[in-house]
Amino acid sequence: MSLAAPPIVLDPPRTIRLASRKSQLALVQTHWVQEQLQKRFPDRTFEVHTMSTQGDKILDVALAKIGDKGLFTKELELSLLQGETDLAVHSLKDLPTHLPDGLILGCITEREDPADALIVHERHQDKQIDTLPAGAVIGTSSLRRLAQLRYHFPHLSFKDIRGNLNTRLQKLDTGEYDAIILAVAGLERLGMGSHPAEGSRNRIHQVIPAEISLHAVGQGALGIECRSGDSDILMLLKGLQHEPTAQRCYAERGFLRELEGGCQVPIGVNTVIESDTLTLTGLVAALDGKRVVKDQINGLAVHAEQLGIELAQRLRAQGAQEILEEIFIQVGRNQPL
Repeated sequence: MSLAAPPIVLDPPRTIRLASRKSQLALVQTHWVQEQLQKRFPDRTFEVHTMSTQGDKILDVALAKIGDKGLFTKELELSLLQGETDLAVHSLKDLPTHLPDGLILGCITEREDPADALIVHERHQDKQIDTLPAGAVIGTSSLRRLAQLRYHFPHLSFKDIRGNLNTRLQKLDTGEYDAIILAVAGLERLGMGSHPAEGSRNRIHQVIPAEISLHAVGQGALGIECRSGDSDILMLLKGLQHEPTAQRCYAERGFLRELEGGCQVPIGVNTVIESDTLTLTGLVAALDGKRVVKDQINGLAVHAEQLGIELAQRLRAQGAQEILEEIFIQVGRNQPL
């Protein structure tokens, strides 16, 4: 009588660890990614691991003066490289265009509206960005927004604002600012946009047109970073890739990389895809708002990154490099922004 072969016991798939910042917005974004992965792979376990970054800890200095392109990403990247986590969820606008050796951008998710939003104090509910009174104090921590708004509205006053989204809204509501500028995408994701969550309200007073403020590179999209050789994670992320968004963001990131600019320089972009054609608009502005170099390029979307590089080279020939060099000197000397 022959004995039956012992049953084969398969090891359970490894638990996947998602790295995230601790802010409310970062956690909302990371939990969304976790949910999407769980739906697609119900037999897997996905855990969120939170950590604070340098940008979260230093709140009393303007971002541009900290002088670090990885303010909101380095700690998450270190956890990936050390094998403590398996993927990191970033707001793509925070992710530098040069990644550490061994890490890659595993996927880019479908983009929310990348535009900037005006949020006003209750005393200005009847105003728009172009009708705010002279001297109105506008809060922003972005040199890109600062430079463009100074160009269009030199009669307004600008003041740095730091902290997470709720902290900034609180500073506005207490009257410290007449208005603040935030990303539409962040407000929408936190239920403070066009479809407010229960107990919240729509805080978007005006979506600022691209003609006034081109958005940040990658704004509105999530970038998921992972180890370059981790085929298991890359396989899991395939279903979250949104190719039209990715093409737009590759063009924008190619543009930024070629200009050697970090997320804290006044570089703005706008991208549109119609059929198989991508249109990229790019801008570099002086901090005082008195000089703006702006141009546009069209081409096949499959050549997105190269289009970004070519547009950057055009702007450099038109004077963009001189503007950026002046800004680096100004920031380095700790001059007022």
